[in-house]
Amino acid sequence: MTYRFQDALKQPKALIVAAVFFIGGAAVFGLVHLSNRSSTIPAFEVKREEFVDSVQFRGEVKAMKSLTISAPAEAGELQILKIATSGVDLKKGDLIVQFDKSKTEQDMAKDGSALKSADAAIDQVRAQSRLTEEEDMTAVTKAQYDVETAKLDASKQEIVSKIEGAEANLKVANAQQKLLEVEAKLKSDRAVIHANVDSKLDASKKAAYDLARAQSSLATMTLVAPSGGLVNLVSVWHAGNMAPFKPGERVWAGAPIAELPDVSTLRVSARVDEAERGRLAPHQSATVQLDAIPERQFSGKLEQIGTIATMDFSAGWPIPRDFNLQIALDQKDPRLKPGMTAQITVIVDRIPNAIAIPVQASFQRSGQTVAYVVDGSKYREQPIEVSRRSRDRILVSSGLRPGDRVALQDPLAKDSSVKE
Repeated sequence: MTYRFQDALKQPKALIVAAVFFIGGAAVFGLVHLSNRSSTIPAFEVKREEFVDSVQFRGEVKAMKSLTISAPAEAGELQILKIATSGVDLKKGDLIVQFDKSKTEQDMAKDGSALKSADAAIDQVRAQSRLTEEEDMTAVTKAQYDVETAKLDASKQEIVSKIEGAEANLKVANAQQKLLEVEAKLKSDRAVIHANVDSKLDASKKAAYDLARAQSSLATMTLVAPSGGLVNLVSVWHAGNMAPFKPGERVWAGAPIAELPDVSTLRVSARVDEAERGRLAPHQSATVQLDAIPERQFSGKLEQIGTIATMDFSAGWPIPRDFNLQIALDQKDPRLKPGMTAQITVIVDRIPNAIAIPVQASFQRSGQTVAYVVDGSKYREQPIEVSRRSRDRILVSSGLRPGDRVALQDPLAKDSSVKE
């Protein structure tokens, strides 16, 4: 009986000890859990550093000077048989485009035949003119002789009867009239002959010109590179779209086919909006990262900035109005080619000893920019003043001090369990 009573006295003590251990364990678990929750949100330690204010935009490598290769201006409509591949490095004399020669060769044969016919006609007219000239000269000579004979007979009128004298004078008048007629005919025939010869000469000249033009056009049916360089096929509006010409397609006289850019004039060209234009100035330093040459970064300077906004038809609808600019690179590279795209960064300003934090460390609360400063196991909402933004950094003018640690993720968000 005494033993059971003592056991009953010991049981409440055991329950009390167990309860104490349970409560203490729960408290430790809560502290550890709260600590782990705080550590799951990445944080950034505020310190003074140089703030680099920069502007970024996209650009493209272009040649400011280039030689345009065009279809012959006087060849009419042509059909392409062969054409070089855009972006290929050509040597002097390499083929750029080969047009179909068949029609030009037919025209040249026709013009050659017309020239031969015109020259034959000239020879015929000149031969006929010589015969006519001889006949007319013979007639004139005979008429002159008849006049002299009539005058000789008329001089005998003193020794013949008056009737015979009158007849002799009449013969003189008739002979003189005949002479005038044949002389007039000679003059008229010479004029006709001269006109006929001129007409045939004109036809011959036209045929010779057409033949020379056909021969010249035939020579331009094959266009080769006048100098070595990178060939760039030109995009033109045809067949319902904007694209370079292809084999089998027809082109019109004078149509641009390709360009041979002058590599010494390569620049990085870009377009910027009005806000970016206001922050840029000539001679500012720039870095250029070409998409096709990722292992090398180029440096350069702003060489030219447009002062008048123009419409950019390649940007889609609605068509924006922005400004052109050009960047001259400090380095040369044989891999540089027109059409390469690039990411351009222009450093606008550098502010030393500044307080800057990542963009993701700032948040908007009730129309105010705030940061969440780590305060033990909690986060304190701290209003901040932002004086400038650049890429992934913002310049803080007030609200934070060196040594503060700010959250890189909103701690008030429902899911903030993002590990560092």
